[in-house]
Amino acid sequence: MKELIEKINAEFEAFSNESALQSEKGNKAAGTRARKSALELSKLFKEFRKVSVEETKK
Repeated sequence: MKELIEKINAEFEAFSNESALQSEKGNKAAGTRARKSALELSKLFKEFRKVSVEETKK
């Protein structure tokens, strides 16, 4: 679970950086990368929820 949380934090940092580039400087490529990170975050959050529920059942 710790590894999953580290992946989420790293992906969120990437999303944060890319979305800032898009909004502040109008960088269209950064917007594409931010959207890709958002999709990856969505997958990671679903996995976190699954793992978290399994951990509470133990």
